[in-house]
Formats: sequence, C-alpha cells, structure tokens
Amino acid sequence: MKIAEVSKLYGLSADTLRYYERIGLLPGVARNESGVRDYSEQDCARVEFVKCMRGAHVSIEALIEYMSLLEEGDATLEARKAILEEQRDLARARIEEMQAGLDRLNYKIENYEDAIRSAERKLQGED
Repeated sequence: MKIAEVSKLYGLSADTLRYYERIGLLPGVARNESGVRDYSEQDCARVEFVKCMRGAHVSIEALIEYMSLLEEGDATLEARKAILEEQRDLARARIEEMQAGLDRLNYKIENYEDAIRSAERKLQGED
C-alpha cells in the first residue's frame, strides 16, 4: 500500500508517517524498485497501533522504547508489558482529571440553569 493510501486510511498525513518511520515507530517499511514506500499489513497494523496509542496520549518516547523492544523479540515481553502498564496508569489519571473537570462543568451549568429558571419566574411574576 502506498503512503497516500495509508495516509487516507488512517487519517494521518504523509509527513507524519515519514516522521514516525524516521524516529523508529515504523521501522523497515519496504520500498519498491522506484524507492516508493510500500506498506505491508504488518506496517499498517503498526500505524493503527501508534495512532491509537497517540490518541490515548502515550508519549512518543514511550512508543519509541516499546517499538524498539518489540523488534528485539520475546525476551522483552516483560519490559513491553511494564511500559503499557505505566501508560495505562497515566491514561487513567488523565481520565480522572478530565472527569473532575466535566463534573465541575456540569455543576456550573446546573447552577446557571437554576439561576435562569429563577430569573424567568421573577419576570413572569412582575408582568
């Protein structure tokens, strides 16, 4: 699959895909005789994984370390698991922080709704 197709399929720019390749997140993307990238199913699976992890705000550094360990094989299973567990804990903390913000927003909106209803009742009573 060509870079333009992968870009469209995963909603990532070609520049982003090239960057991911350059920093080691997508190692070994094959090229055809003309030097054009030809993404394999495995490459596409990695693109999907990296996109998902970035969507969860996993750091580039953690992903680089994870992918480097992945290339080393089964001897790194524990280390890879540890990285994912650490990132999961960080994601949970971000979710809790966001939930607290959402709860505060809902509380404030409810207060405004109460104030608006109260003001409307006053206006109706004054008419």
